[in-house]
Amino acid sequence: MKKTQIVLLVLIMGAIAVLISVFGDFSSYETFASAAKEPKKSYYIIGTLDTTQAMHYDPRTDANHFTFVAKDKAGSKNKVIFNGEKPRDIEKSEQIVMMGYMDEGTFHCSRIQMKCPSKYKKDQIAVGNNG
Repeated sequence: MKKTQIVLLVLIMGAIAVLISVFGDFSSYETFASAAKEPKKSYYIIGTLDTTQAMHYDPRTDANHFTFVAKDKAGSKNKVIFNGEKPRDIEKSEQIVMMGYMDEGTFHCSRIQMKCPSKYKKDQIAVGNNG
């Protein structure tokens, strides 16, 4: 091999390593228990809405505060605070993907994607406020 080919191959391998290190953290889904091990670190958690627990949303008091209980794929339940308005038809969703972080036993969610039960209906995404 020529020296230029070797240098080019090393540069390509370096670029791949950088891409993997930058985007490697976003590929996996976690549970509430694993997210609690590293508070304040952002995670994606797949779960379902626990309809046996009460949801709280009062737009007259605070339109950007919605709390509910979700059950993750491991079966553990946790309180979730979403800093945004209550997503429409969240009760009908088969599954929800939440992006956020754990803090003192509560999952603070900044984004919710709802998986709709019908193949004819698109998934809905709700994005909360950062504050």
